[in-house]
Amino acid sequence: MDDSAPLRVPPASAEIVSLRPPADEPVLDDPRRGDVDEWGRSERTRAILRAVYEPFYSKWFRVEWENFDRIPTSGGALLVANHAGAIPSDAPVIMHGIETRLHRPVYGLADYFFRAVPFVGTLWSRAGGVAARPENAVRLLRDQGQLVLVFPEGTKGSSKSFSDRYRLRRFGRGGFVEIAMRSGVPIVPMAVIGSEETMPTLFKIPALAKVFRTPYFPVTANVLAMGPLGYVIPFPAKIRISVLEPITVDVEPGLERYPRSVVLEEAERIRGQIQDQVLELLKARHSVWRG
Repeated sequence: MDDSAPLRVPPASAEIVSLRPPADEPVLDDPRRGDVDEWGRSERTRAILRAVYEPFYSKWFRVEWENFDRIPTSGGALLVANHAGAIPSDAPVIMHGIETRLHRPVYGLADYFFRAVPFVGTLWSRAGGVAARPENAVRLLRDQGQLVLVFPEGTKGSSKSFSDRYRLRRFGRGGFVEIAMRSGVPIVPMAVIGSEETMPTLFKIPALAKVFRTPYFPVTANVLAMGPLGYVIPFPAKIRISVLEPITVDVEPGLERYPRSVVLEEAERIRGQIQDQVLELLKARHSVWRG
């Protein structure tokens, strides 16, 4: 497949606001500009980021996929993965790999905190980041047929210390399962190894987290080795991603509520499947750096 081919963006998210409206038409007060869609994503920005990120993806992390063909080539799907690293490498790696190989956009759900940070919030939106709210996810999945990436561990996964690496945290209250049920789309679990070693947290400083109003303030091995640059330069650990069989929960889509016991049971089952696959990948790994 030609990786240089443009992304196929479904019509629902492809509306473009002209920068130069016809002279006989008034200029509309529309916050979107150029190729920015209703979520703030810019395909032009994504193309630039893919070009810049490709050397990191292929040369630095040397990413390998197992069972990539299990990712749907059309229609909505909720991608669910384990999360790790003080500043996680897993999200950009997964998004880059899918977009360059399938030529489908991937929207990543993340804490709203990122959107409030000057410049970072705008870049995050342009790169495909969306505030992790159920209504946002349902619109993307059910109404627009998009691929949506979520990390149910949230900051509990990315903030854990290196001594707790590869021990998956609880998948919240199973909200991602209910989102998939309401949307009527499959859940595609993914197991990731390598991200834990790209930026391992040695300890955290709660006082600085309060000062900067962040969920946590980590001191990483990268910082000890490289100083402040360690916060932006990950270690070159080899990353491997295994895609598990898609899961479709046998319930009627579109309901406002689903039995809490069913949601929690399914969430824990998926967490267990990902945890088991992570351990299998670790058993087969010979080296953190060479895989």
